[in-house]
Amino acid sequence: MRPGKNIAIKVPLHRWRDTVAFYRDRVGLTVSRELEESIGFEFGAMTLWIDRVPHQSQVDVWIELFDEDPDAALAVLGSPQREELEPLTGVTGHWTSDPAGTVILLRKENSAS
Repeated sequence: MRPGKNIAIKVPLHRWRDTVAFYRDRVGLTVSRELEESIGFEFGAMTLWIDRVPHQSQVDVWIELFDEDPDAALAVLGSPQREELEPLTGVTGHWTSDPAGTVILLRKENSAS
């Protein structure tokens, strides 16, 4: 397993605009991509996504790990499958979490970014 290319901060609707402004204006990160519910910033070799989540009341950080065999890696981690979190359209992998509850996208690198 190795670090992926994405890290996401899932932000409640009422804090999203200020959080985006913080990373853009105060930290000075460059916007690399804008979607309807997300803004991606250049973050070294990674993309830091600030995702707007209207039904959420607290902030969550989600990370990504790459492995050539996500099924075997999930077994090694001994972590639960969390496929209910978000659809994995075009991605070979699984949602899971660490013992503290941090969400992890465990996927093959060559699947969708």
